[in-house]
Amino acid sequence: MRSRILAILAVAAAAGNAEPVGFEAIVCPASARYPRHSEGDIEVLRDGRLLLAWTRFEGGWADDAHAVVAGRISADGGRTWGEEFVLQPNIGRRNVMSVTLFRKRDGELLLFFLKKDGPDDLSVWMRRAVREPTEWTTPTRVSTLPGYHVMNNDRVIELSNGRLLAPVAHTPDIAKQYQAQRAFCYISDDGGATWRPGRGRAGFEKSAAMEPGLVELRDGRVLMIIRTSLGYIYMSYSRDKGETWSEPKPMPLVAPAAPASMARIPSTGALLLIWLNNPKGAKAGWQARTPLTAAISRDEGETWTNMRNIEDDPRASFGYCSITFVGDRVLLSYYVWRDENKKNFEGTSLKLRSLPIDWFYGR
Repeated sequence: MRSRILAILAVAAAAGNAEPVGFEAIVCPASARYPRHSEGDIEVLRDGRLLLAWTRFEGGWADDAHAVVAGRISADGGRTWGEEFVLQPNIGRRNVMSVTLFRKRDGELLLFFLKKDGPDDLSVWMRRAVREPTEWTTPTRVSTLPGYHVMNNDRVIELSNGRLLAPVAHTPDIAKQYQAQRAFCYISDDGGATWRPGRGRAGFEKSAAMEPGLVELRDGRVLMIIRTSLGYIYMSYSRDKGETWSEPKPMPLVAPAAPASMARIPSTGALLLIWLNNPKGAKAGWQARTPLTAAISRDEGETWTNMRNIEDDPRASFGYCSITFVGDRVLLSYYVWRDENKKNFEGTSLKLRSLPIDWFYGR
């Protein structure tokens, strides 16, 4: 599918680590009507165009403000985008948010999102594309347990045996039991028709286990990365295709309490990690989610090299990055907040950056 995308032309020479070759744009700028745009994902449609989906908050900026999943289409590799439209209306008592667009190996396009009804009720839902990108099936529920499930944008993976994994952090009540969050996967062995929770949980005594991400390793294990408040990204392994998880261990990567994103580069086989590389670690607040850094692992996540900053503005905050490979390029979407006079996520825009894969190797 992705081989049919229109070629993306490089437009600028690198001017140091903070200005890589490629192009960038604020594709969803904050406004009085829409004060926050965040948690996006990008997928290549069957006709080669790009579909961008994201959380568009309407009339408020807090995590529980009214929001929909909006979409835009690009026919030129992400340089320009069509008008916004609603992909998923709000069906929750509070909102819908945090979208994943996922193309299965059989070609079917799935859309995942969260339905938020309250601090004790956040659930994962899924739709199938009937006619891309505007016609979808009625939403069906993925999460089967009660309570509050957090699944970040761009998180679902398909294993080599066809199993689908949807990683979540779960707690009975996010307001009363925040530290009780534990990470596990919802599992589907029938292409997403039915889902069940895995048997095991990954967690800590002194931190919530938050916002997990996954990648399948060459030896068949599944690597999970976990957001913590312990000053580092933690990792856990599953040897049984996402059913159970090892005791989490810290990665050698300092990080604030913010999510990281990870994917395998199709053309090289290496792993790509993007995270908030703030040396203050757990002492860095959400307003200090900077710099946004990339690293490469050639040994299945054991070590990380080629660290390069994608964004390094000390006055800005970045996060919730999606990773999409299109030919010899990587398309990233992530939020940008840089107004120190505004509250929390007020004034948050969604940014697109297109980079050649070679840039991540320092070439």
